Formats: sequence, structure tokens, C-alpha cells
Amino acid sequence: MQQDNFDHFIQQLEQVFDQAVQDGDDDELFASGYLRGHFDLVVAQLELQEKAEPAAVLPSLRAALDETKHELSPADQQHIAAMVKKLEVAAA
Repeated sequence: MQQDNFDHFIQQLEQVFDQAVQDGDDDELFASGYLRGHFDLVVAQLELQEKAEPAAVLPSLRAALDETKHELSPADQQHIAAMVKKLEVAAA
């Protein structure tokens, strides 16, 4: 049952990425693509570590982004932060 809840939660968040691809501007597309890579990696890591719980996804994603924020310009960081906010809304 827990895996079903996790899978459903992940699907909810994936809709945010899908929406950005359909309707997003260039900045949203960049943020979505960058964030999607981190998101997929975090989800896979949680599953491998047998920690596949919805409550672990966003904190793990934020931690992964924090480790790589030096790769991004301040403007790109803002676009990523806006996309994370959309994920948080979808997760609520």
C-alpha cells in the first residue's frame, strides 16, 4: 500500500513537469528540465534505499538542489525555486 501512495504522489508531481512542457515559457522549460533530472534521481534513490515515502521527496529534492546551486545563475535559481513552489502546491 505504501508503494501505491508513493507512486500516486510521484504521478501528481510529474503532472507539474508535464504542464510546464505544454504551457511553459523558455524559463519554465529550462527549470522543468533541470529539476526533472534531479527529481528522477531523488525518486530512484529513495526507492533504492527503501525510503519511498511521499514526505521524503521534496526535502530530498531541496537537498539535492542545494548541493548544485553553485551551477546556476541567480536568475536560474529563481526559476528553479518557482518550479519547486509549483511542486509544493501540487504536493499539498
